[in-house]
Amino acid sequence: MNSQKSWILCCFFNFLIACVFGLLMRFMYLFPLDFLNYSFLLHAHSHVAMLGWVYMIVYVLIVHFFIPKEKRQKPIYNRLFWLTQFSVIGMMIAFPIQGYALFSIIFSTMHILLSYVFCRLVWKDCARDKSPSQRLLLVSILFMILSTFGVWCLGPAVSTLGKQSAFYQIAIQFFLHFQFSGWFILAILSLFLKQFQNKIDEVKFKKFYFLMIISTVLTLAFPVRWFVENNVLNYINILGVLIQLSAFIYFYKMLKTQIKHFKNTLDQTTKIVYGLALCSLFLKVGIQLLTIFPNLAEVSHQIRNFVIGFIHLTTLGIITGFLFGILLQNKMLSSNSKKLKIGVKCFIFGYVSTEILLFLQGWFFFFGEGSIPGYFQSILIFSILLVLGLVLIMSSIIRRNLYCNIK
Repeated sequence: MNSQKSWILCCFFNFLIACVFGLLMRFMYLFPLDFLNYSFLLHAHSHVAMLGWVYMIVYVLIVHFFIPKEKRQKPIYNRLFWLTQFSVIGMMIAFPIQGYALFSIIFSTMHILLSYVFCRLVWKDCARDKSPSQRLLLVSILFMILSTFGVWCLGPAVSTLGKQSAFYQIAIQFFLHFQFSGWFILAILSLFLKQFQNKIDEVKFKKFYFLMIISTVLTLAFPVRWFVENNVLNYINILGVLIQLSAFIYFYKMLKTQIKHFKNTLDQTTKIVYGLALCSLFLKVGIQLLTIFPNLAEVSHQIRNFVIGFIHLTTLGIITGFLFGILLQNKMLSSNSKKLKIGVKCFIFGYVSTEILLFLQGWFFFFGEGSIPGYFQSILIFSILLVLGLVLIMSSIIRRNLYCNIK
């Protein structure tokens, strides 16, 4: 099995483990398990999903699409991948057992330091073609480095002001905001733009690029507002979400002329996955626009269902949707495999159903209607579909790799 195939399989293994952790958490709402700590499991789920699935698969695709062949064959990329995977396995084991403590902190710090090595390598080895996709990639890497400043502030925040302080909470939000809105989203969009063979309109791209950077910085005001009482932050966020809307209008205009040709090159499964990703992206922009209204901005982080729904919209809908699309389009996943097609549809159905339930339950709480009858049972059943979908996708990858090796 060549390194790229084993890398992809490894990323899906991490994703499956993250989903199993998520499933266990939903199971614990109905059947408490004394030997498991819910908040430890939550840390394990979020870290493995972010750093084991999203970071690792983005690593694989950046190396594949942006690093010239002679450079990506250097042993450093393979060694760095497996070292990073070692830190993910460390987090997988340490977080459920001890939560935030010595070993989990060691492994998550190791992951950050290795990500710096990756940034340095990409910056050095990236083919200098000044294409729109490459410029977007490089700015996403700068956001990734910026996000880690939040992590380095956690130690001083705990020792000086404690975990309940605004400084500590803002440091966490700083990290999460620039990881998701800066590094992950922009890296995914750069990989997506790389799939367009035709020339991208330079003028529209520049407008999208600058507006996107400005909105990413300004919308940090939204989570900061939860811990700092200041109306100016509301106005900064409103400006940020309006600029973000303008950025995506240019994003659409930039690709409008090529969309038809692009769609014609895709098979049915890939079209569905990309469709899901784009719908989720526009939903995210729409939800962020709703935070312009003060009462909705207030409840958006107080009602837990809205928070989880929004995080899953970003990670499972936008990020994973685009990643699946790129993997299928480039035959890194075999779109001819019946098992894979069923797996992808199973995953999508599980994602859409759990999102509807999360947001619906959030609205029930918002209007003081209490809990949806059978909510926890339903969301557990639909979450099983996410895990089942990933098992089917993974088994199709293993089968394909075995078949290729025999051949």
